[in-house]
Amino acid sequence: MTASLIGFGAVLALILLRVPIAFAMGFVGMVGFMTETSFRASISMVARLIIDTSQDYGLSVVPLFILMGLFVNKGGISRELYAASNAFLGHLRGGLAMATIVACGGFAAISGSSLATAATMAKVAMPEMRRFGYSDALSTASIAAGGTLGILIPPSVILVIYGLLTETSIGKLFVAGIVPGMLGILLYLCAVRWTVWRNPAAGPAGERVPLRGRLAALREVWAVILLFFLVIGGLYGLFDIPPLNINFSPTEAAGMGAMGAFLIALARRRLSLKDTLEVLLETSITAASLFAVLIGAWIFSNFVNIAGLPAALSEIITAYELRPWQVMAVILAIYIALGCVFESLSMLLLTVPIFFPLVTGLGYDPIWFGIVVVVVTEISLITPPVGLNVFVLKGVVGDVSTGTIFRGVTPFWMVDIIRLALLLAVPALALYLPGQM
Repeated sequence: MTASLIGFGAVLALILLRVPIAFAMGFVGMVGFMTETSFRASISMVARLIIDTSQDYGLSVVPLFILMGLFVNKGGISRELYAASNAFLGHLRGGLAMATIVACGGFAAISGSSLATAATMAKVAMPEMRRFGYSDALSTASIAAGGTLGILIPPSVILVIYGLLTETSIGKLFVAGIVPGMLGILLYLCAVRWTVWRNPAAGPAGERVPLRGRLAALREVWAVILLFFLVIGGLYGLFDIPPLNINFSPTEAAGMGAMGAFLIALARRRLSLKDTLEVLLETSITAASLFAVLIGAWIFSNFVNIAGLPAALSEIITAYELRPWQVMAVILAIYIALGCVFESLSMLLLTVPIFFPLVTGLGYDPIWFGIVVVVVTEISLITPPVGLNVFVLKGVVGDVSTGTIFRGVTPFWMVDIIRLALLLAVPALALYLPGQM
């Protein structure tokens, strides 16, 4: 156990020294494994992991979902989503902020990335909210918080990585994220209402759009609905009926989604040859970075396991006669504390290899734990002092201070705590739909 804790501390120190997380975990894991076994065994383990990762068919789901999200972004779907949401909600007090939340949820469902959602919607929604006199705190907070939905509403790259790390069904993880994701949107809308109740000037009401305008706006987002239905419906088995008899694996669903997004972007005439090459290059770079991080995480995980940290933690729990809910409370407290200083992916990769064997050993469902981990990670995206979505938004907007954004986003992470409590109290919120698959 001592070796594991030293290794964990070494990884944290290297990350704080700005060493890339892939190299930090890979180096510490290799050296640690070497001290527990031998130089030859450590090198053999690293080589095997690299070869297995490069040949793993299941990993192709990662670049395909990234490709789908980038094609969606090029297709300009974000503006149509915002216009449709605004048509139904813009006349309410705080309605533009609510429309931003709903549009972020829709965009997240097809991009799978929190950072991409926040950066894209900032360019679309921020000018409109300023034009109608919304406060910068509410405007930026609704975008930053709405962007966090990207890592929960399927397809989600974070859920894919969790599934790969823990060998949990990615399809069931996607389906498990639907209800908590919808609950997140609902609670964020409540946070907007609470903000404008306290300060009506923060989000003045706009003009009501007539029914004809609302229907016209809905017609513009057919592509989003179709793409989401294609990917999630295929995973959930909605097409597994005669005469179709089609049932997608996660990789097949990702491929269909990427092709669908490409065709939508072509049909809208938003995609040139140069744009296509840029999308392919960005997908390759992003996927290669994620694969490097995954390899580093697996190396570190092998070291932690052979050093006996999960077994030692189980012995501590037995010795102190801790109940499962008490252990879970401690784990979540650690996640929330780490979320204040580490970005989401680093936190996930550092902790899941340690906590996953412990949590499943206590009898908790791995799919439920995955959703809980992602919700805690969402909270870390908007909490000070790191709050990665806040800094992404600051980079896009520029003239709004991070302090203003953090003040505005406080009600949103508070309702996220409520959502986390509901998931802990009612696991069926995450497990009912996967149980029907």
